[in-house]
Amino acid sequence: MQLRGAITALSTPFKDGQVDEATYRDFIEWQIEQGIDGLVPCGTTGEAATMSHEEQGRIIKICVDQVKGRVPVVAGAGSNSTREAIELTKMAKAAGADAALQITPYYNKPTPQGLVEHFKAIAAEASMPFVIYNVPGRTGLNLLPAHLKMIVDPCPRPSPSKKPPAT
Repeated sequence: MQLRGAITALSTPFKDGQVDEATYRDFIEWQIEQGIDGLVPCGTTGEAATMSHEEQGRIIKICVDQVKGRVPVVAGAGSNSTREAIELTKMAKAAGADAALQITPYYNKPTPQGLVEHFKAIAAEASMPFVIYNVPGRTGLNLLPAHLKMIVDPCPRPSPSKKPPAT
């Protein structure tokens, strides 16, 4: 899997308090038809912060199922809690996502070493590629290039997996 190009952070349609699966599948299909290079279910615009983990898992599974390997799926799995981020990442991996989107921990504003430990724990325990989402306006923390290097260098990198071609 190679991430490149435009990757849409999907909104999640709801109807009567439930995920509107048909509309969500149509939206995913439309994105692919328009030539998008990848999709992010359960990112910020996907309302993940207001969903249960069960809902998040279902939304990621629907996306992976609809995509059928045509574009990479980068599932939102971040949290300011390291343990929760690990569990969400494992959930995304089990759902078949290609990578996880990890936000820098918000609210508690860890030190650079705290960031390293947070992402190192996720990489070690969930063993899945991830993209770090730096959004200072929401987290109150700006991940600088030097700090990113401190994270990337010690984190184990899972070998790329070969997925069977979509049928």
